[in-house]
Amino acid sequence: MNICILSRNPNLFSTRRLVEAAENRGHKVTVIDPLRCYMDIKSGKPNVHYRGRALNQFDAIIPRIGASITFYGTAVLRQFEMMGTYGLNESVAITRSRDKLRSLQILSRKGIGLPTTSFAHSSKMTREIINLVGGPPLIIKLIEGTQGIGVILAETQKAAESTIEAFRELDAHFLVQEFIKEANGSDIRCFVVGKKVVAAMMRSAKKGEFRSNIHRGATSKEIKLTKKEKETAIQAAIVMGLNVAGVDIIRSSRGPLVIEVNSSPGLEGIEKATKKNIAGEIIKFVERNAKKGNTRTKGHG
Repeated sequence: MNICILSRNPNLFSTRRLVEAAENRGHKVTVIDPLRCYMDIKSGKPNVHYRGRALNQFDAIIPRIGASITFYGTAVLRQFEMMGTYGLNESVAITRSRDKLRSLQILSRKGIGLPTTSFAHSSKMTREIINLVGGPPLIIKLIEGTQGIGVILAETQKAAESTIEAFRELDAHFLVQEFIKEANGSDIRCFVVGKKVVAAMMRSAKKGEFRSNIHRGATSKEIKLTKKEKETAIQAAIVMGLNVAGVDIIRSSRGPLVIEVNSSPGLEGIEKATKKNIAGEIIKFVERNAKKGNTRTKGHG
């Protein structure tokens, strides 16, 4: 197959691993920066161009679109979809997953376990949204934040009200969530490919930190999931419409709770922790699904 990886940096670990895994299985791979693509939105014949040539030769697109370029990156991916090219994750699913509020609303409607979450626009509702999640300690989380940025633990009522007031002054959109004490600063990254959890690791926050992001110095180790945890992770990915997803869950007294569904999960931390060839699993999934999902020979979709 002729595979395109949409990535801003071919030297990133995840991009390199996907290239390596695809080439090891006999595929031709091209890494293309989505921000350097431009689109020909022509009636009946849409196309994507890069460096003066049309990109109409690919059998499959693997999007590695960072949060900072979601709008343009998904527009490029959507143009490939209009051309009938198979995409590993669809543009609408990526856009959906990047909006934390929308994600939680969708997961909530489908009955997926979640931390109690509140959201309001008016500053007059500050005490009400704090009370909805059971009061402090609680988590205040920027909707647009990534890698633990914009996630604050407010341990007192005063701290919670002050933080919320500060975010409102900045005209920032944020969520207020209950703090799950029994999680003890740990969460579990479940890596879903298709309808299967191919790897899972527990991430534990460093001393004095409550955020369990690897970028924040957390440690990780492979972990065996319960049946319920596997089912929750798989169902969350399905509900979000993602073929490949990093589903982050925490263990609570009422079962596994989903805190985020990532449409472009990194490979480095989990491959190193689990010693599993996750990139290879992704390429195998593309092989199984690209031909039946590719409509370039059937007309534009």
